[in-house]
Amino acid sequence: MSSQDVPGTNPRFGVWLTFLAVALISVNLRPGATSIGPLLEEVGQTLGMGSAAAGALTSLPGLTFAVAGAGAVALARRVGLSRGIMFGLVAMVLTLLIRVTTDSAAIFLLLSTLGLAGMGLGNVLVPAWIKRHSNGRREVQLMTIYSMGLTVGGAVAPLIATPVAHSLPGGWRPALGLWGVVAFVALLPWLVVAARDRVHRRTDTETPSLRLGRSPTAIALTALFGIQSANAYIQFGWLPQIYRDAGISQATSGVYMSIVTGMGIIGGLIMPTIIDRSPDISRWMIAFGGFASLGYLGLLLAPASAPWLWAILLGISGFAFPAAIALITARSRHSHVTAQLSGFVQPVGYLLAGVFPFIIGLLHDSTGGWAVPLVVLILLGPGITISGLRVSRPVFVDDEVG
Repeated sequence: MSSQDVPGTNPRFGVWLTFLAVALISVNLRPGATSIGPLLEEVGQTLGMGSAAAGALTSLPGLTFAVAGAGAVALARRVGLSRGIMFGLVAMVLTLLIRVTTDSAAIFLLLSTLGLAGMGLGNVLVPAWIKRHSNGRREVQLMTIYSMGLTVGGAVAPLIATPVAHSLPGGWRPALGLWGVVAFVALLPWLVVAARDRVHRRTDTETPSLRLGRSPTAIALTALFGIQSANAYIQFGWLPQIYRDAGISQATSGVYMSIVTGMGIIGGLIMPTIIDRSPDISRWMIAFGGFASLGYLGLLLAPASAPWLWAILLGISGFAFPAAIALITARSRHSHVTAQLSGFVQPVGYLLAGVFPFIIGLLHDSTGGWAVPLVVLILLGPGITISGLRVSRPVFVDDEVG
């Protein structure tokens, strides 16, 4: 945030506030969703959830992110970017804290949905907020922090869920409620940001709606984000089981899944800078698609022969996710275009993320093995490359939609 954004204040304080706000919210946009998986059985037993309710809970993140993301831009027009993000955090804090106090499965599902909707607002609005409150090098730095924070938060939450549940009285309740407290910490700087950031609230309401369906870049970026999001959520849901069905122990399967998620942190660290400094990232997109197909091919033909290699290949292909996030700001010039592009790209991506793991599970159950699902997953690789090549050069959505 510059001194121009906040007249009469210390510019250095504004810069630190910007970095702190982005870092904290990025870490909080995944744990409320990813922390449930390791504790799903315990939550279901305590609340008396049937298999249908438990299945609905696992599908909620992608579907809720899609619905909330689709309405995020409209909300920002009414209240401003900063307040829209703040409202999302308020929803996260309240619902993540309250849901662990209920003994009703229905109320738990309702509160989870509202909390995920708050995260969905942040998914769409934070890239636009970064675009508005930064330029040049600072934008790259903030997008690097944001991409890394998303990955770290999503990876740490399931990693510590079970140890926290076993070490604290109350089991799964404090393990999940912990993330409501962390979200409250993130809310504090955003209360300050929203109170100070009045200059842009008026301009948010004055921006015209863009016909992004006319932009080849927007469509290709939507395809890239959607395919890679589906790829990531399929791995979160099914990769450990694929390893276990190949004869690898549960603990070792978890290690290989950690390799995949850990590689995502590296991708979040380097991809925003690569995109900013490279006039053409075609080679990267070819590599992302190729490594995805090779990783799944290895799991199909010889899953237990070099399991660490397949995990590394899939992890590198996962660099496509932070690349897609960074491209939302890199392929738009103005923050109102970034906001609408983000609201165009991400809902479709998260809808696919909610549907595809379910489809892969159905294929596995109907065929009795992983051969057919893995053949389908191999075909995702060319999809990543084809859509990625279209957004590899610095063509701006602003120009395509006039």
